[in-house]
Amino acid sequence: MSVIGVLVALSWWLVLLVILISIPSLVYQAKYGGQMFALQTGRATDQRRLHYLSYLLTTDSPAKELRIFGLHRDLLERYRQFFARFYRENRSLNLRRTNSQLALGALGTVLSGLTYGYVVLQTIAGRLTLGQLTLYYQAFQQSQSQLNNLLSGVASTYENSLFLTDLFDYLSYAPRLPVRANPLPVPCPVRQGLVLENVSFKYPGTEPCVLNHVSFAIRPGEAIALVGANGAGKTTLVKLLARLYDPTEGRITLDGVDLRDFDPAELHRRLGVIFQDYVRYQLTVLENIGFGRVEAMHDSARVARAAAQAGADSVIASLPEGYATPLGRWFHDGQELSVGQWQKIALARAFMRDADLLILDEPTASLDVRSEYEVFRAFAKLTEAKMAVLISHRFSTVRMASRIVVIEDGSVLEQGSHDELIARGGRYAELFEMQAASYR
Repeated sequence: MSVIGVLVALSWWLVLLVILISIPSLVYQAKYGGQMFALQTGRATDQRRLHYLSYLLTTDSPAKELRIFGLHRDLLERYRQFFARFYRENRSLNLRRTNSQLALGALGTVLSGLTYGYVVLQTIAGRLTLGQLTLYYQAFQQSQSQLNNLLSGVASTYENSLFLTDLFDYLSYAPRLPVRANPLPVPCPVRQGLVLENVSFKYPGTEPCVLNHVSFAIRPGEAIALVGANGAGKTTLVKLLARLYDPTEGRITLDGVDLRDFDPAELHRRLGVIFQDYVRYQLTVLENIGFGRVEAMHDSARVARAAAQAGADSVIASLPEGYATPLGRWFHDGQELSVGQWQKIALARAFMRDADLLILDEPTASLDVRSEYEVFRAFAKLTEAKMAVLISHRFSTVRMASRIVVIEDGSVLEQGSHDELIARGGRYAELFEMQAASYR
């Protein structure tokens, strides 16, 4: 403020001139900041497409198919087109911004020169001494620099705030699953089990129901197998049991209490799930298995036990660094596994959970017959006093379940043990016979 006072003592219009020189820069910075935000927001979808193309072209999973079908040239050309458009748009905006800054800088230089000329003329006329000339020169220079820094900070804050609105919108996004104000504790141990009561469900924004008035129970110590054609609603049913969604109609209870009355995070800690599209973490073996129970990830005995139960211990023994071996090809020294080996690692992650409810969605689809048998022998021991839900198209696996539930068009068509359903001669018996015939 002292340097402004010096300028006021000389002439009030010098202060006004300093402000007028700085304001256009603020206006233009704010203008181009808004344009950059609009540009980035408007092409967000195409930016994601560019990242997806980069993933296809630079990771190992799609490489075989890209080579066989000769897709790499087409995908690379698409990538180049997106990249070239983004480059043109960025270049155009930055050129306009730079040219405006240069023009404003030139204008500021001219006005500053006129101001310095005025002070020099005042000194020549004897109205100012050389000491005052030096003082006013430094005061004008410092006030202009300080005001420019202040207004530049304001413009930068404005530009950053535009991008922060997206972050704040995301942070304020409310979960779709309602959480009770005072959730009830999840029962431990579970005594009565899970019961589906007239459950129907349709995904948000869609009209047809995926599940229609489904009712059955899962008791502790019971392994339930869900059987049905693709799209019958089996995986959706599993998502409801895990409370990734809530039923559109009806309810699911655990020991007589609606799942909606529990804290979802606490409920999820009591579940062990492996979906058919399980994640292949490009991390170490220890992390891939330990993620099943993060707080016990460094319990080597527990990790080794989960690996043995899933039949993954022999796979890990063949790796150069054992449990410290990085998996996948995304990073240096990573070891790629076969599909079946990856599936064993994912199974070990589910077994690591030591959960009250174990859900396996197509858990052995990529395993050979011997490995499948060994996994389900361990699976039977793990679920002796717990609940288990299994989805599989292999009837050699399904018949091991305590009870089989046949889902068709989102409804329970029939249920019972393997022998009961075969004797009944219904849809399960028909499907079992069709699969068995292919082995004869």
